[in-house]
Amino acid sequence: MRGLVVGRFQPYHSGHHQAIKNILGEVDELVIVIGSTQKSYERENPFTAGERIEMISEALKKDKLFGACFLVPIADVGENAVWTKKVRSHCPRFDVVYSNNPLVKQLFEGEGIQSKPMVSKLKDIDSTQVRKLMLSNGEWRKLLPKPVVDYLSSIKAVERMKAIAKNEEKF
Repeated sequence: MRGLVVGRFQPYHSGHHQAIKNILGEVDELVIVIGSTQKSYERENPFTAGERIEMISEALKKDKLFGACFLVPIADVGENAVWTKKVRSHCPRFDVVYSNNPLVKQLFEGEGIQSKPMVSKLKDIDSTQVRKLMLSNGEWRKLLPKPVVDYLSSIKAVERMKAIAKNEEKF
């Protein structure tokens, strides 16, 4: 059986990673859809699709999970009624969708695809919180898998995010 999970992963954090490990305990393979790929270098979307692919890949490789996953970048369509069709046309076949987003569940169930919740013991982590901590020099590193921390450090992510925030404050 093959599952599907959708996220922006801005950035990929330990909550995502724990949920994916849990899902891989239920399915043979997992399609990880990286959404909103047309967005980058924004306060809410600081990382490119390629950067998100790299950070997720590194975390999965460390735990020897990469071989069971497909990483598929997909841009937004701006129309929910056709979004699931775009996902289905860009992804390998899948049997079940894992999401905690009520709209995502409803859209896929409307297409006849079963949905299940994403479960993680690390429920208190979200990417918005991580981005805020990065901007405020807070303790963000402990919320991410080590390979993601190393990757973000290598691309000078904090410096980029501060430059983006400073630029957006001008407007």
